Formats: sequence, C-alpha cells, structure tokens
Amino acid sequence: MKQYWTKRIKAFGYAFRGLADLLRTQAHAQIHLLAIVCVGAAGWYYQLDKTEWLAVMLAMALVLALEALNTAVEYLTDLVSPDYHPLAGKAKDVAAAAVLIAAIGAVLVGGMVFLPRILG
Repeated sequence: MKQYWTKRIKAFGYAFRGLADLLRTQAHAQIHLLAIVCVGAAGWYYQLDKTEWLAVMLAMALVLALEALNTAVEYLTDLVSPDYHPLAGKAKDVAAAAVLIAAIGAVLVGGMVFLPRILG
C-alpha cells in the first residue's frame, strides 16, 4: 500500500514538473497565464456569481490544458521527426488549431460574462 501512494505522489511531481516546463518555456502559455490572471482580477472586480465563475474557469482551464497538449505534441513530433516531414507539420498545426479553437471559445465566454457588466 505504501508503494501505491509513493507512486501517486511521484506522478503529481511529474505533472507539476511538466507544468513548470510549460510555463517556463512556452511563450503562448505565459500569455494564457497572464490572461487568466487578468480575467480572474476582472471576475473578482465584477463579482461574478458561481455559474459565471464556473464558465470562466472551465474556459481558462481548457485553453491552458490544450496548450499543454499542444506542447506535448510538438515535443514528441520533434523527437520522432527531427527533419521536416509534411505529416509532422500537419500534426503540429492541428494541435495548435485545438488551442486556437479553445481560445476563441474562451473569448466568447468572456464576452458573454463581462460585456453586459462593462457596457451596463
């Protein structure tokens, strides 16, 4: 049983190491983190209700999670295809598109939550 918990704790360590690498090395992840801080401050300022916080937090988490997956795809693609290959490029492009789709969705969620308060 002790070995089970030791492995689980190590798994969290690996995940936090990946998060640190993501935020330290990826400019877009840093931009997303800055956006998260700004949106969090705006949410606090405008006193979002629980449902609004839920929508905003899910949107922010989705964007950052997909940014992490995009980075993982890029790392893995660079490992298995160090030379240019059209399929490697497509894999990277589609992974980046997933982040873009989530970011657009997050902007729409933010607009629905914040624009009535800003304009009203």
